Amino acid sequence: MTSLMVAPILLPMLAAVLMLAAQHRRRWHLAINLVATTASLGVALMLLHWVKHNGAPGAVGVYLPGNWNVPFGIVLAADRLSVLMLVLTAVVALASLVFAIARWDRAGVYFHPLFQLQLMGLNGVFLTADLFNLFVFFEVMLSASYGLLLHGSGRWRVRAGLHYLVINLAASSLFLVGVSMLYGVTGTLNMADMAQRIAVLPAEDRGLLHAGAAILAIAFLTKAAMWPLNFWLVPAYTAASAPVGALFAIMTKVGLYTVLRLWSLMFPAGAGDSAYFGGRWLLLAGIATLAVAALSMLASQKIDRLAALAVVVSSGTLMAAISFGQPGLTAGALFYLLSSTLALAALFLLAELIERSRQIQAGAEKAEARGLAFPVEDLEPSEFDDAGEAITGRAIPAAMAFLGVSFIACTLLVAGMPPLSGFVGKFSMLVALIHPQGLGGLGVADTPRQAWLLLGLLIVSGLLSLWSLTGAGVRYFWTPLHRPAPHLKIIECAPIAGLLLACVLLTVHAEAVLRYTRATAEALQTPSLYIEAVMTTQPKPQPTDADVGVLQ
Repeated sequence: MTSLMVAPILLPMLAAVLMLAAQHRRRWHLAINLVATTASLGVALMLLHWVKHNGAPGAVGVYLPGNWNVPFGIVLAADRLSVLMLVLTAVVALASLVFAIARWDRAGVYFHPLFQLQLMGLNGVFLTADLFNLFVFFEVMLSASYGLLLHGSGRWRVRAGLHYLVINLAASSLFLVGVSMLYGVTGTLNMADMAQRIAVLPAEDRGLLHAGAAILAIAFLTKAAMWPLNFWLVPAYTAASAPVGALFAIMTKVGLYTVLRLWSLMFPAGAGDSAYFGGRWLLLAGIATLAVAALSMLASQKIDRLAALAVVVSSGTLMAAISFGQPGLTAGALFYLLSSTLALAALFLLAELIERSRQIQAGAEKAEARGLAFPVEDLEPSEFDDAGEAITGRAIPAAMAFLGVSFIACTLLVAGMPPLSGFVGKFSMLVALIHPQGLGGLGVADTPRQAWLLLGLLIVSGLLSLWSLTGAGVRYFWTPLHRPAPHLKIIECAPIAGLLLACVLLTVHAEAVLRYTRATAEALQTPSLYIEAVMTTQPKPQPTDADVGVLQ
């Protein structure tokens, strides 16, 4: 089963190569993309089943692609956390791809290859076990995201894309500086090997270690939308096309994943003087990000902008929650990560359909003011395909009802209101904050104050999100009295319904999912399991001359 771990990286890479070889045949690109994305979801589910039923909670699968001894060669490692992220990525990617089939994949030639390269980078980040390849997969992911952000052209996309490009290049530079400093101190880039050496590092090298780790954390947290370095996110995510914005909802979690992975490995309780290094600063950054983003939602009216700010709210929540180093709180945060990512991806897709309905209404009002029937020409230019025909699709029954119910579900999920999975995730975190125990790195004296502050912010941010999204819903669904029925396609509605159904399944099977996230959090609090699994893996023996003779 461990040899299957390379499939989430190889599948999208080979798919991208095949699509480039097929040149500009859109149908071939679409077929290859669908097959590869569906296969990636299947592989991720198989790895999830293997990790879940492999016995101990800390089960880790390790694969050596180059068959080199650890820590010198490339190492891939799959544990509960990385496999969970693989499944989440595949689900969001499949929904985004199906939605894009309706219109957006025709807005550019290289949408499908870039889409697969994006998945290759994401999957590689979740599976790699050394910092060098983490940087490589980060750059693959970012390079593909530059092209996807510009997909569909437009001056506002170019402007937002330039800002996005500059900030990510700066973050990549910090990434290299931080990795270089850590390598200079520890003499290794393998994360498990580095974690072993940090525990016995001389006191005189601790300062350089902490400086390198802090620089590396800034690079990751910039991608995770930490305030005040998140000024790029809202313009970029709102400028992106709907399926790309939905896919970007998982990209912000990449920075949080790497922070959680490296922090739990390098600075656990057994790291000596470096134990829980940076925990207090991570908490403060999370609280500031959560508070500023929640207040910013009150000043926003467009749904896509509210969705982008909700991404920042979820990032701040997760930053603050994981900083405590408490298994119960981390387990609730992981459940919240699943629910919020699925809900935000659905909200990005839904925002385009709602905006299209508003454009139809605006066109109808303009035509009525002129005493004319509503003409097709009043639609936005982006509503036409290459042949000049409207691609809004065929009307489905109760289109407005679908948009309204879906928007209500997204609002409840993002705000963390019952009865959906957003409430389960937030409630789990609130329970852990009310009964704090084993809070790493913050100090026993500070624990109640910090815990109560985060608890209050979680409640207030949920209410502010509910207020903002409800106000937007009233403006879009309640105020218009004679809005023309929007024209939707089944293929546009199905991905949104699928993502919301996944949130419903999370609610129904909340106990089982929370058991999984608790086991994941406990394994993260015991990094020796991950370190031992990686460091004890041996390459397969090379064939001898006798074996070659037998084969001949």
